[in-house]
Amino acid sequence: MDEIKDIDGPAGVAAGFDREAWEERYRTRSALWSGRPNPQLVAEAAVLAPGRALDAGCGEGADALWLAGRGWRVTAADLAATALDRAAARAAAADPQLADRITWLRADLGERPPAGAGFELVSAQYLHLPVEARPALFAGLAAAVAPGGTLLIVGHHPRDLAGGGGPRLLPEMLFTPEEAAAGLDPADWQVRTARTRPRRAEDRTGRPVTVHDAVLVAVRRGSAVASPSDALSDSASGSASGSLSGKDAAR
Repeated sequence: MDEIKDIDGPAGVAAGFDREAWEERYRTRSALWSGRPNPQLVAEAAVLAPGRALDAGCGEGADALWLAGRGWRVTAADLAATALDRAAARAAAADPQLADRITWLRADLGERPPAGAGFELVSAQYLHLPVEARPALFAGLAAAVAPGGTLLIVGHHPRDLAGGGGPRLLPEMLFTPEEAAAGLDPADWQVRTARTRPRRAEDRTGRPVTVHDAVLVAVRRGSAVASPSDALSDSASGSASGSLSGKDAAR
């Protein structure tokens, strides 16, 4: 059962979800997330042949580590340098050879979505932006998927507003799987899943609750593989730093 953690911050979308707000949020806790890989990623990626993966909004790196452990070469991008430094240190301590399979990248994907196809898997787990910024983000994530590759977008569904079980996100930050899929051209994409999945979790008091994940799984048609060299171009290095919004199921 996953734990729900708050993703609240200063009042207002811009104040609560910009780079400085996330840096401050990470600095105030030794660990913001559970350290476990996100359940929808595990469910979907476990059956995929490893290749090159983009972990968009990687937080403290649990998903990137899980993917690397299964043979993927991972570009893990985040807005917050504090989160990336923490993730890189954790990877190095866990297994230096595993750490060599991960490139940590500080990038604001909300301002500069990835450009160019090249990843066999693009995963965005609970990466929440205001409604006006989401179409460009979703389009950029889709464009980063290589032909034959998989796009996996997971977020908190607006259904949780009524039940009160989800994290304390502003209503305009939540989205449906249909919204995530809306920009995908059927000529270029096969949508395998666009559905809402319930998941058992615990609220801030430890009470069991049911939360709802908006899950999109889509495969880009074609089989040619493009080079990923231009897929991201902010500030990459083997131990770079940066984060978007809340990582891990807000678990």
